[in-house]
Amino acid sequence: MQTGHELFVHGMSDILDGERQLVEALQELENDSTSSQLKKAFASHRKETEQQVERLSQCFELLGESPTSSECKGIKGLVEEKKAFMEEDPAEDILDVFHVGAAIKTETYEICEYKSLIQMAREMKHTKVAQLLAQNLKEERAALKKMESFHKKLKPEEMMTEEQQQKAQASSAQIRRGKRAA
Repeated sequence: MQTGHELFVHGMSDILDGERQLVEALQELENDSTSSQLKKAFASHRKETEQQVERLSQCFELLGESPTSSECKGIKGLVEEKKAFMEEDPAEDILDVFHVGAAIKTETYEICEYKSLIQMAREMKHTKVAQLLAQNLKEERAALKKMESFHKKLKPEEMMTEEQQQKAQASSAQIRRGKRAA
């Protein structure tokens, strides 16, 4: 890789692969979630993600380029994290909380990638490509906002066991004593 253009094509290929991985992952999240509102949110974002894949394909056409063979390891890692979590047999309410947290991580990752790609597209005067990427960015920001809203509402039925509460109280008391002594 020798030029900014090559880096740009690599970044576009990376996010294209990431979005394709997310189409499948969002289907799993929809299936695994217990909240009907959360299921709808994941289904809606899956449809948006399919459109984002289409926009990215349009970007490659506009550039006269083909996507390089690239695996988005960032998104792959988040997908693998979910698979590993499922092996821990989480309670249903914990599963929904985890899904929302995973979605927030994913949206944040995508937002960073799109912002970088848009900046590069503008620097290279790829105006139409920048516009298409900006549409994806707008949808990712909206999805993040929606997931943050869920994050405020969804709480585990049992936040802590009695033993965990006692430890937390003892730790807080110790901190307060330390502040008074200082």
